[in-house]
Amino acid sequence: MGMSGMYGPADESENIATIHAALDQGVTLLDTGDFYGMGHNEMLIGRALRDRPGKALLSVKFGALRGPDGSWLGFDARPAAVKNSLAHSLTRLGVDHVDIYRPARLDPAVPIEETAGAIAELVEAGYVRAIGLSEVGPETLRQAHAVHPVCDLQIEYSLISRGPEERIFPLLAELGIDVTAYGVLSRGLLSGSRPAAQGDFRARLPRFTGENRERNQRLVEALQTLAAEKGVSPSQLAIAWVLAKDRRIVPVVGARTRAQLAESLGALRVELSPAEMARIEEAVPASVVAGTRYDEHQMRMLDSER
Repeated sequence: MGMSGMYGPADESENIATIHAALDQGVTLLDTGDFYGMGHNEMLIGRALRDRPGKALLSVKFGALRGPDGSWLGFDARPAAVKNSLAHSLTRLGVDHVDIYRPARLDPAVPIEETAGAIAELVEAGYVRAIGLSEVGPETLRQAHAVHPVCDLQIEYSLISRGPEERIFPLLAELGIDVTAYGVLSRGLLSGSRPAAQGDFRARLPRFTGENRERNQRLVEALQTLAAEKGVSPSQLAIAWVLAKDRRIVPVVGARTRAQLAESLGALRVELSPAEMARIEEAVPASVVAGTRYDEHQMRMLDSER
């Protein structure tokens, strides 16, 4: 996502070099959405994989509607839209199938059974390997899983975004559904990043604005102190925490440069004991984070928050 304008301008040659470096170092999953940059991200990945076919599993989100000016126009997960969206994704990616296909959000106008059923038909036809979901709650998960097995839920999860632990993760364990966790650095908040470039959507997120940002800085500083004691970066400690919580969780790391990628992959060398996990959670408690993870309008759209 970050390679297609959401965090401001990006360097395409560096982005492709970063994807290549990730593949060379054993990364096996690339996550995208057909609405990232209105198709730009899929075409970027297609170019990166042109001489490396089959080197990565492709997880694709669909359904968000965009205008030519970049505006957000709503969501469409009707069966016909599901199949139409995939047809264009396959073309942009330059592949004959995607590994995981998922609606980016629940379409309130379309029963999830209809959306899941349409993806199931694409699985049967060989265009999709597995069905995923994103940011949905327990009831929706059960309804979709009854139509066709769901392999994976993508949801925001980090040291300071721990909402899924209460109701969603227990159900996933019961149903045998794994997790791709995005926002493991809370969009850079935990690494000390601040919105700067024009077009950086974080400038509109509650945790990055006004008094909330200053209050959250105390959490950032607490994580920095713990990371320094461990001899790692705050980003590495935050990613390592997610990895240590459950082996079924795969962190989605939004590196845009080779330097960011190298730092993130360094988290794989960080081992945390139960005592260290407890100390991190005590020093950076999710209960005191200031601001919601999205603005009020977007929070109302999240089935996972109901």
